[in-house]
Parts: sequence; structure tokens; C-alpha cells
Amino acid sequence: MKKLLLTGFEPFLDNPINPTEEIVKALNGKTIGNYEIVGHILPVDFSASAVKCNQLIDEVQPDAVISLGLAAGRSKITPERIAINCRDGAEDNKGVKLVDAPIEDVGPAGYFSTLPIRAFVDTLNEAGLPASISNTAGTYLCNNVMYSALHKIEKENLDIIAGFVHIPASHQLAVKNPRLPSWSSRDLQDAVVAMVKVL
Repeated sequence: MKKLLLTGFEPFLDNPINPTEEIVKALNGKTIGNYEIVGHILPVDFSASAVKCNQLIDEVQPDAVISLGLAAGRSKITPERIAINCRDGAEDNKGVKLVDAPIEDVGPAGYFSTLPIRAFVDTLNEAGLPASISNTAGTYLCNNVMYSALHKIEKENLDIIAGFVHIPASHQLAVKNPRLPSWSSRDLQDAVVAMVKVL
């Protein structure tokens, strides 16, 4: 049985709920396709989130890593194509704000996802779950975690596929902010399950 490290994030900014946290907790310990799911929640902390994810890679020794993040405002599931060597954006949950800060002082400008993102999108759309490839993971914590994991895998020549997927807000979150497009928690979870089965 292969192992999949599935990560999500705690709530952040003005989002009192993070649906990625709920998905990861619901799927932790389950077997989906050929994968045993090992789920963990990452802190919204520039100094700790990527470090924690990379520690989990060492501990779990997964065959694949899918990191999930909330993209409140997006209406589709969006696997990310690339992560860039930059940290910027809003304050994290510790109140730290970075501007144009590199993730790795000596590192490439970007890393492409090694997940089968086109197959993810095709499978989800065929199942009636809207999806498209995103060409920007931003510069916040999601990009930070994706870049750092792929950098570790490349640097240590690990046989692991990895990448990042942004998901829309859940209905519960949209109740707090009615302007957000949203999905049911069930559909969000089903979409993640479908992507794991693609692997």
C-alpha cells in the first residue's frame, strides 16, 4: 500500500473556517485507491508551515504529497501548475508580513507540480465538479509550502510526486461572507477523493 501525505491549513485572515482542515481530518487514515491517507494540518505561519510539511515528508515517507489550500473567491478546484521562489502578501497568523522575500536564497525561480494536474482537471470536469489548472499559487503560505516541498524533493532526489490544489470556500464559510462562491463540504471532499483515485 502506498502512502499519500495530505495537508491542509488552519483558518486564516478573515476566514473563521478553513474547509481544507475539515477535508484532511475526514480523510485521515482512510484508504483511497492504492493510497493510505496520512493527513496533517499546517499552521498559517511563514516560519513554520513549510518546515512542518518537510518534516512530515521525512516522517511519513510518502509516495505522493497533495497539499490543499483555500482560495476564497475561486469557483473551481484549481490544481496549481507552478510555485515561485517568493514570499509576499498579507500577514500570517503570527502577524508576520513579508515583502519580496525569497523562500530559498539559493534556489530556482520556480518548480512545476509533479502531480498529474491535467488528469485531475479532466476527471473532475467529467464528474461534474468544475476544475481548471491555475498558473499562479500566489505568494502566500500555499505557494511557500508547495515550493519548499518540491525543493526538498528535488534537492534530496526523493521518489515522490507532489503539488498543491486550491479549493473554493465551503457553504459554511459563505454563510459568514455571502459574496463568496461556494461548494458543499461533500462536493469538496468528493473532489479530493477523485484526485487521489487518479493517482
